[in-house]
Amino acid sequence: MARFLFANLVTFFQLSSSVPFNTFDGPGHPACNDVAAVHDPKSVDEIVTIVRDAAQKGTPVRASGKGHMWYDTMCSDNSSTIIIRTENVNAISNLSLPTGAADGSVMIEAGVTFLQLAEYLHDKGASVGYTLVNWNITLAGSIAMGAHRSSLRNDSMVAAGALELHIIDGNGNIKVVIRDDNNDDWLAASTSLGLLGVIARIKFKIYPDFKVYAQQKVLAENEVLDGDIYGLIAPYGTANFWWWPYLKQFHHRYYDQVPTSESTQEGFQSTFSVTETEADIAKGLLNSGQNSSFFNQLAETTFFNLWSPPNFHEKTTDLPILTWPVYGWNYDVLIGGLYPGYGTEWDFGLRGLTLELAFPVTQANEVLKRVRKAFDDEFWENGKVMTSTYRSGINIKFGKPYFDLLGQVTTNTADGADWSKGALMFDFPTFQPTEGNKERYNEPFYAKLATVLINEFPCRPHWTKNTRDVFKQAVEAEKLDPDHLKRFKAVRQKFDPNGIFKSVVGEILGLY
Repeated sequence: MARFLFANLVTFFQLSSSVPFNTFDGPGHPACNDVAAVHDPKSVDEIVTIVRDAAQKGTPVRASGKGHMWYDTMCSDNSSTIIIRTENVNAISNLSLPTGAADGSVMIEAGVTFLQLAEYLHDKGASVGYTLVNWNITLAGSIAMGAHRSSLRNDSMVAAGALELHIIDGNGNIKVVIRDDNNDDWLAASTSLGLLGVIARIKFKIYPDFKVYAQQKVLAENEVLDGDIYGLIAPYGTANFWWWPYLKQFHHRYYDQVPTSESTQEGFQSTFSVTETEADIAKGLLNSGQNSSFFNQLAETTFFNLWSPPNFHEKTTDLPILTWPVYGWNYDVLIGGLYPGYGTEWDFGLRGLTLELAFPVTQANEVLKRVRKAFDDEFWENGKVMTSTYRSGINIKFGKPYFDLLGQVTTNTADGADWSKGALMFDFPTFQPTEGNKERYNEPFYAKLATVLINEFPCRPHWTKNTRDVFKQAVEAEKLDPDHLKRFKAVRQKFDPNGIFKSVVGEILGLY
């Protein structure tokens, strides 16, 4: 205990002048603009002690996993805020998957990442099925933010795999919330935005491990915009599109289970692995596009050609796999990670901004056609050719319906839209230049596109991938169900009566 107190005192004095708390993107991309201290507890008990101390003092506190925050919305604008970084609270225990059973469970702590759990389970012949997101973020953080896998056939919300959530509330007490779709405590905790407290432990559903294949096809733009989008996605275990608007092409990526004997290949996916040389070349090209559509067109063409072969290595040899389909174990193919000796884009200064909104999949064609029109209008009205400046294009993801109060794929909402077949998530990441004024090519376009989509369609924002203005517009345009907000607020007040877990998002949503 003495060592714990000393370490946190050191952290406090180091940060007592208030500094930004940065996201995975590093300096210049804060999740919180000013925080007083960052704590690195090593156990759930230490988190409890920090929260109880904060509660007694009325100190604002926020939990942070590995980080998937793109904007400064994680905290409230209160420089007294402290951060509890959960990275070192990552025990896995109580694995139960009897031989021949269809499913089982495992207990994980706050800082367990997808990759950590996936490797642990794979070694024991198990997996978490399709309730997956990025390899480098925590399951607790994913549940708090309503994260999802891209699927219409299978449960894709990470929360769909949770059986129990153990939450440290605003008084520093651990509340155990058991899955119950008729209980508002569960429906709020399932996408809590971190406003109920710190998710300290999760009892998570697991399955026997299995192999999958990955396949990718190139589709002409009209085959998607005028096609059966639901029919292209729903039949598969998980599937998505990457859109290349300058080239008017889509990559259609889909995955499904195969017999273990189907192939001896052990493919390992990486979306983010780059060498420093590759990053420097890409950064030079993309920076040249800050004021030039030509270099953006060249960048999109280059990235399209790089993304057409598999972004997979053979795990046993670390050699590139050159042809589709790719076969491998569940987590290697669906999640993957970094190749040995490689870094991430953000390690080498390739940073971005993004916009993500969810729409009913029944309106998918209309939404994507409206985006296409917005791209075309920029050319005809302003002479600007809009492109993708992200290495895998514009990500078009999908989510199976999952009912909770604040999730992107929830159903039965006041907007009257049909969300019963699931949601399309339009995820538009864009390169942020590192030179000049650091504004993107045709910077005003992105805010204009967000406004158009929010005003013209039923939609919901992703809780970590949008600016404050996007959240405000969504509230002003009444895109969020008022009864859901009311019910969530009642649960929040019960769990955190003094509002120590407050955030900018919660304030914009009127939850205080």
